[in-house]
Amino acid sequence: MPKLWDATIDAHRNAVREAVLDATAGLAAAHGVASVTMSQIAEAAGIGRATLYKYFPDVESILRAWHERQVGAHLHQLQAVREQAGDPGRALVTVLETYARICQAQHGGDVAAMLHQGPHMAHAHQHLQTLVAQLLADGVRTGDVRDDVPAPELAGFCLNALRAAASLTSKAALSRLVAVTLAGLRPPA
Repeated sequence: MPKLWDATIDAHRNAVREAVLDATAGLAAAHGVASVTMSQIAEAAGIGRATLYKYFPDVESILRAWHERQVGAHLHQLQAVREQAGDPGRALVTVLETYARICQAQHGGDVAAMLHQGPHMAHAHQHLQTLVAQLLADGVRTGDVRDDVPAPELAGFCLNALRAAASLTSKAALSRLVAVTLAGLRPPA
């Protein structure tokens, strides 16, 4: 087959997959995850049920794929924030603030617990841990971050502390949480 044909088919498959993920997310938000059916998803995505089953075996697998896409977008956002921040100190603050906002915006419940399992989350967590540990190591070199605790341990501290943002309801509370977390990173007097 010509390359143009392959590219066209790949683009079509990606468009269908994205439409399915978007339709599922919309239906789940509007009606609750438990009430979403494959028939509803196919109709909302504008495809037949048989086509939908060629892409995904069930609603749970679509939700997992949607979640993987969301996690990837968050990681991309954090990397972009890091690159735009400039100096290491500003990059650390901006990445931690952005991560806290992401945590605050996430919705909990059984579905979230189900989606936060699996190999995609282990990979994403490792990527995030490495990103923050690198920022902290940069901060140690500039004297802005304590050097008595290894950067990977401090990264774990930051990420665990900022996950508490999921239960916060105000921007002020979020700012306080980030400030307290940053205070724990300062070099001892």
